[in-house]
Amino acid sequence: MASKKFLLGIFGDEDILLEGVPAIREKGVKIYDIFTPFPIHGLDEVMGLRESKLHTAGFIYGITGTTLAFGFMTWANTFDWNVNFGGKPFWAVPGYIPITFELTVLLASAGMVATFMYLCRLAPGIEKHIFDLRQTDDKMVVAIEIDEHTDVSSVTSILKANGAEEVNEKTFDDWYRYKIM
Repeated sequence: MASKKFLLGIFGDEDILLEGVPAIREKGVKIYDIFTPFPIHGLDEVMGLRESKLHTAGFIYGITGTTLAFGFMTWANTFDWNVNFGGKPFWAVPGYIPITFELTVLLASAGMVATFMYLCRLAPGIEKHIFDLRQTDDKMVVAIEIDEHTDVSSVTSILKANGAEEVNEKTFDDWYRYKIM
């Protein structure tokens, strides 16, 4: 298995973190990710992350559900089993609306959940690493991936100068481990 090394800057206050991240990025340090115990509004902007495309995937899944429901009911009522119920036309669109709506919502929601789980690697059997146990309680962790070209001492001083309470180095030998349940 490939091992990865990370330099972890531990922050105790979200305001200091929000002020420090742009300064860290201006120094040319590439931040791998930031782990927080609660959502911090504005953190994605200062990290330079682009907007999620999950809503576009949801729209595509919804259109797929609409097309499948409307297409299947049209086919079933006009071509396959065209029965005249009390003078109702074979292609009675108002009667298709509830089922079309329900299948649209079902496919959009299920598709967005599956897409989110795939993008975030949240499938069953994948054991995610915790960079620092305090990231689930009260500390914010800035993770910076270290390679052979990274000057650890300069990155450590940049993190400390921008508000990190402590800086640790951590190595993971098996990066994303699949666990048999």
